[in-house]
Amino acid sequence: MGKKIAVLVFVVSLLFSTYSSADVIKLKFANYFPPMHMNSIMMGKYCEELNKKLSGKVEITQYTGGTLLSPVKMAAGVASGIADFGLSHLSYTRGRFPVMEIMELPHGFPSPWIAGHVANDFYNKYKPKDFDGYKALMFSSAPILVVQTLNKPVRTLDDLKGLKLRATGRIADIVKALGATPIPLEMPDLYDGLKRNLCEGALLSIETMEGFKTGELIKYVTPAWRIGCAYCFYVVMNKDKWSTLPPDVQKVITDFSNEFIERWTVEWVNIDISGLNFFKSKGGKVEYIPEEDNPRWIKAVRPVIEDYKKDLISKGHKAADIDEWISFVDKRIQYWKFEEKARKIPLVYQY
Repeated sequence: MGKKIAVLVFVVSLLFSTYSSADVIKLKFANYFPPMHMNSIMMGKYCEELNKKLSGKVEITQYTGGTLLSPVKMAAGVASGIADFGLSHLSYTRGRFPVMEIMELPHGFPSPWIAGHVANDFYNKYKPKDFDGYKALMFSSAPILVVQTLNKPVRTLDDLKGLKLRATGRIADIVKALGATPIPLEMPDLYDGLKRNLCEGALLSIETMEGFKTGELIKYVTPAWRIGCAYCFYVVMNKDKWSTLPPDVQKVITDFSNEFIERWTVEWVNIDISGLNFFKSKGGKVEYIPEEDNPRWIKAVRPVIEDYKKDLISKGHKAADIDEWISFVDKRIQYWKFEEKARKIPLVYQY
């Protein structure tokens, strides 16, 4: 009798564990960054902490290094269900998220902390239809882009003429407006592209020096925060998969994502400082634009914003709405400048 009870208990427990295991919702998070890059480490924490908060109901697994989706295929891959979550930035799929691309214009962002908060403010206020096919969870900003060159120091606007610089999307328009030639390499291909002379540098954040080891090759950087532009990153989820999640799971993911934005944005600042130190440790030199040349840089990139307006008008948007968006961004920059100083967020560039 005792043996029968023991067998019965074993069978019931086995059935229960099998059912419980099958009942767990397994989700895939695609990320193209290398495993040890901040974005992979932070998104690993995001997945791990969400798994704990969801108490075994959901199991999110991160796939780094582009093993599931490359950066240019991220948006389409998440939409089609290859991945449930995806991390990429807007410029890899120019035209797919045209309204939100306003965040990659040369507004004069002085820091990624400010730009990241403005991006979330903009999305939350205007809810661009660009993202109707997804569940948008978080936006963030890469550190402010600087001119990076292999051999030629850039001190003035004239020094940029004829240079081939890696850039994608709206950032490529900025490179062209500055007088250089944009080369649309994917970030994982940049190191090899620099070694093979496919490009002579890039318009990128200093954090890439360490994150992608390009500081081993790049010799000069020129901060140009007065035309401050940056790549705007997003974390989105497949809309159909999102709709199948229980309401309590959706709430936990939404609440935690909103909480995580600040942590992610601060880490962008930290790795930019670390990237600058790495660059200097490799013998890199920081060049500075003479104060009298800054107005020329600002004037040179102004047509990029005008071209954005024309592009959006051609897509059916009203000029007055676009002017309102630009005004909103400018006002939020000023608001977050005050907050940045009040909260004593570390600065890479003094302004």
